[in-house]
Amino acid sequence: MEYRRVKDQESYDDLSQKDVESLSGRSLSSANATGLSSVGGAKGKSSWKLKSVVTLALTLLTSSQAILIVWSKRAGKYEYSVTTANFSVEALKCLLSLAALSRTWNRHGVADDNRLTTSFDEVSVYPIPAILYMVKNLLQYYIFAYVDAPAYQILKNLNIISTGVLYRIILKKKLSEIQWAAFILLCAGCTTAQLNPSSDHVLQTPIQGWMMAIVMALLSGFAGVYIEAIIKKRPSRNINVQNFWLYIFGVIFNLVAICVQDYDAVMNKGFFHGYSFITVLMILNHALSGIAVSMVMKYADNIVKVYSTSVAMLLTAVVSVFLFNFHLSLAFFLGSTVVSVSVYLHSVGKLQPQK
Repeated sequence: MEYRRVKDQESYDDLSQKDVESLSGRSLSSANATGLSSVGGAKGKSSWKLKSVVTLALTLLTSSQAILIVWSKRAGKYEYSVTTANFSVEALKCLLSLAALSRTWNRHGVADDNRLTTSFDEVSVYPIPAILYMVKNLLQYYIFAYVDAPAYQILKNLNIISTGVLYRIILKKKLSEIQWAAFILLCAGCTTAQLNPSSDHVLQTPIQGWMMAIVMALLSGFAGVYIEAIIKKRPSRNINVQNFWLYIFGVIFNLVAICVQDYDAVMNKGFFHGYSFITVLMILNHALSGIAVSMVMKYADNIVKVYSTSVAMLLTAVVSVFLFNFHLSLAFFLGSTVVSVSVYLHSVGKLQPQK
């Protein structure tokens, strides 16, 4: 009997020990899972916060661009050379990227992710968007031979559709049917907001004007999607390294544009002829906007950029009421409402990941 009691006690002790180990294992697994979930949640929250900050920065910077451009004119004309201003923007973006890189090197040292390598595989992809943007910017001047400024602003909304289509074709990113509907509403809303009593003549735009507008929309959309593909191809790569190579080719091609278009004027009057304090602010604004766009490409996507710039257009109109006595029309309020509905539909219409 005593022997049996001892055996039963040993069996009970063994079972108790196993239960404790089992419970401990479950507790550790649960703790690990909770820890990983907390880390993932914190990382997702941080990513969302960064995405929100760069998107807000792009919206505010873009909304002030048109205002600064208008202010930079004197008697309705540009006193400065537009090509030198574009060159200055690209050069400033290069300097800002190098300054940010230098700060990173001083803090964390030079590593593979932040090293300025000159390998052909890395550098060769950056001239393409620089050329596309240069051609698009040149077409911006020639299209005004066929359309006026209000018609140009309306035709410019073709960028919205081209970006969505190329985003789907090149990056293979799917949009839900609701998001496609929201995209079309965004284009319609932006166009409606820009309508005025003389907008009907847009339909009488010569075929050359329509062709240029379509080509510009395709160039802008393709360049934006291509840049996003380049930046996200190496997600661990420091954004300032990618920006530097992108902007250095912008400097080179804009220098070519100066030589072709304004060489005599620059040589006779000087590089900074006609510059004012407002011109400098405009250049700084464009440089920061360009960097904000690349940050949006890195941490968000082209669709976010399109919505950001569309909302910026509406903000520009509101600010213009106070600065230029601009009168908001009924079409503007209707267009703003459609844009707001589009933003809401795009956010609720996201495709859910398949389980």
